[in-house]
Amino acid sequence: MHALNKKGVIVLKRGIVTATDGLEILVDHSEGGTLVRLQGRCNIDSSPDLRKRLLDILRGQPTEIVVVDLANVTYIDSSGIATLIEGLKIARNCQRKFCLQGLHGRLLHLFEVTGVSALFEMSGCKPDASPSKVS
Repeated sequence: MHALNKKGVIVLKRGIVTATDGLEILVDHSEGGTLVRLQGRCNIDSSPDLRKRLLDILRGQPTEIVVVDLANVTYIDSSGIATLIEGLKIARNCQRKFCLQGLHGRLLHLFEVTGVSALFEMSGCKPDASPSKVS
């Protein structure tokens, strides 16, 4: 049950998923934090939308923890990684936790060999599993 509106946003019964060049962004807000689930390719074409969503969350939502789930990301380039690092920097400036989860395979290897994985917390950062608001 979904429909595509004029802005290219897929409206679902459960929430809104932004579809941009193969990257879907689903955001679940709960009392325990915010979970940002990504699916698809995070590249130079899609990272500006991810950046905007992360900035909106970090600057607008009163949440202590933001967890970005990369389990369903099939590809990420340097612009996607830079976007995540920028989110981390803003979160730290706002005294919030910014964590990654779901890294595996080639993405995990990329984050490890470049040293980027050392910047992020990757365990013990789970927002409450029961979403109270989806956007």
